[in-house]
Amino acid sequence: MDILKIILFIIEYSFFVYLFCATLYIFIFSVAGLFYKQKQKPEVSKFRKFAVLIPGYKEDAVIVDVAHKATQQDYPKDKFEVIVIADTFKRETLDSLRKLPIRVVEVVFEVSKKSKALNKCMEIIGDNYDVAFVLDADNIMEKDVLKKINAAFDRGFKAVQGHRTAKNLDADFAILDALSEEINNHIFRKGHRVFGISSALIGSGMGLDYALFKKTMATVDSVGEDKEVELKIIKNNTVIEYVHDAVIYDEKTQESNNFVNQRRRWIAAQIDYFRTHFLDGIVALITKGNFDYFDKVLQMVQPPRILLSGILFILSILYGIVHFLPYPVLHQYFVPDFYWWLGLFIATTLALAFAVPRRFYNKHTFTALLSLPKGFILMFISLLKIKGATKQFLHTEHSHPGKIKHN
Repeated sequence: MDILKIILFIIEYSFFVYLFCATLYIFIFSVAGLFYKQKQKPEVSKFRKFAVLIPGYKEDAVIVDVAHKATQQDYPKDKFEVIVIADTFKRETLDSLRKLPIRVVEVVFEVSKKSKALNKCMEIIGDNYDVAFVLDADNIMEKDVLKKINAAFDRGFKAVQGHRTAKNLDADFAILDALSEEINNHIFRKGHRVFGISSALIGSGMGLDYALFKKTMATVDSVGEDKEVELKIIKNNTVIEYVHDAVIYDEKTQESNNFVNQRRRWIAAQIDYFRTHFLDGIVALITKGNFDYFDKVLQMVQPPRILLSGILFILSILYGIVHFLPYPVLHQYFVPDFYWWLGLFIATTLALAFAVPRRFYNKHTFTALLSLPKGFILMFISLLKIKGATKQFLHTEHSHPGKIKHN
């Protein structure tokens, strides 16, 4: 019995320490995010030339409208080029794209990947660009995005993440997906920049020095290309800026199967990168004082916020029941005490509440939150299906061509 008790103690305390560290991490950066202030530079020394790269796989429903709107930037017309990387598009879609003032690069792969598409495109278009700005095939930019990204480059940055936000809030899962992205913007972008630590990249709405991006991407062949690029450039002491008022609208998933596919891909990539970079991150911290790189590695082992809050809620209920039951013999097997688990749940709830923008405090969000239990279950399904997710391309279908559709 003593051996059983010791084993349970080790498991429970190890799990508690992991969740405590995860909670402390998001709480610190969530509070810091409240003090974020957008840096401004009214005048710039030069207008850099942008290659606006839009890779798409079977995105016939949205790509024409997205490409058209990308050409409408309030930025010198000779200083940016919109380039659609067309993978498995219909002939009529390609014909429509070629009527626009853009460049179309057709690519064909046995196994499609965004990293392959970007690498092949940059090989074709050459090097006559200062900045590579990557969009997803469903993204719509506000008209001043390139201007604001250019201003951040003028302040000396070589990698800049814009503010990606929801295009559509017309379904419960879309609202939950949008909430998740805004919470990540607050914690992993605003909060980190307050401390002078690099913003996280998202994979779209991001601008990088063209030569740096091309060189780094040439070493990437994965489905989590944004995280791999992020880790590699930060390891070499490139700081990533975040520009909150450079707004890029992104379609949020409405279907549970797309939700599972997205999370499956993201979780699998994070676990893989944590496994391959953890020791390297520790070495970089100790030998070079590169806390930024070490911090990014730690992010890879952070549990998704919906799982963290859901698990802590369940554990608080479970340990609360045991705590108040009149059976002291049970108490010795449920450690730490109920109040410690409750404290973690409250701290996590506060951290998430701090990170949610005020515009989401409405009845539609409240209704969407009723779907959280389903989202929690789907996240567990994603965990069970992560095997092989980094080896294949998992396509998410898009259906909102250029429409900003909010409740």
